[in-house]
Amino acid sequence: MKIAILPGDGIGTEIVAEAVKVLNALGLRFEMETALVGGAAFDAHGHPLPPATLKLAQEADAILFGAVGDWKYDTLDRQFRPEQAILGLRKNLGLFANFRPAICYEQLVGASSLKPELIAGLDILIIRELTGDIYFGQPRGRRVAPDGNFPGAEEAFDTMRYTRPEIERIAHVAFQAAQKRSKRVTSVDKANVLETFQFWKDVVTEVGKQYPDVALDHMYVDNAAMQLVKAPKKFDVVVTGNMFGDILSDEAAMLTGSIGMLPSASLNASNQGLYEPSHGSAPDIAGKGIANPLATILSAAMMLRFSLGQPQAADRIEAAVKTVLSQGLRTADIYSAGTRRVGTLEMGDAVVRALQT
Repeated sequence: MKIAILPGDGIGTEIVAEAVKVLNALGLRFEMETALVGGAAFDAHGHPLPPATLKLAQEADAILFGAVGDWKYDTLDRQFRPEQAILGLRKNLGLFANFRPAICYEQLVGASSLKPELIAGLDILIIRELTGDIYFGQPRGRRVAPDGNFPGAEEAFDTMRYTRPEIERIAHVAFQAAQKRSKRVTSVDKANVLETFQFWKDVVTEVGKQYPDVALDHMYVDNAAMQLVKAPKKFDVVVTGNMFGDILSDEAAMLTGSIGMLPSASLNASNQGLYEPSHGSAPDIAGKGIANPLATILSAAMMLRFSLGQPQAADRIEAAVKTVLSQGLRTADIYSAGTRRVGTLEMGDAVVRALQT
């Protein structure tokens, strides 16, 4: 089992270290190799995704990824910004299906900003198409007035685009996931305004006919955003495009109390996957030892289940996380009165102890 370890920037190095510690405590044999990515790679090699890092990722069975980005890189040309590393990995590895589970642990019901009765028992799976849509559509760029003197004449443009095969394959992923859950899929679109998403709706409906045991409904993205706050438990599997999925999955993350609790998996057709926490690099707290490593540890559990064929080991990690939460240990983002605040390192150590006992 070959794992590419790509910690990245900011808190990425801290949280990935704790996930690696947990993996090593399982007693399984892994071949792990670490490489630079994001801003750290740009500083060392002049590019956020150097050829050696991409090669390592392509040859690995799975990738454990931290986070990339820092404000100091905001003045770089877009092609050199740290975030281009994650986009490059998705494109080069064909990672088209992003799984973002939003689960509210019993112990963290009080950490959510919503009423307990709205989120107790919450278990949503958001499936986001990851390699199409406006993030990858061509053409894109800027136009400037011929004389270059009137800023108001500038314009920037990106193209929203989907092909039938792109929509079909993500729809199949969603329906197959729903068959293993509550057999309900909500497809989120903006078909009332965007031709791209009328096409999305039509294709998803066609694919849905191949899964008569799964109930399909369609919802506009603005209504979906509202319903996630109003009645989140009405959802089970949500499938949507790249941009809408990016936004809705972060919204769903906060229902659980903290984005620091949400793992994610990005898979290609061969189940090779990139596993990362849903949050970013948080440069404002980097190096302080207070980041929550649980999303990264839970991402490692998803890696074991989806790409490495070790579902029992994944179960062990998830059970250990629940044990630690039951013991009242909390990082700053999920801390509440009556619990004990711990740092990144101590939380990782606690999960290891739970695994061993």
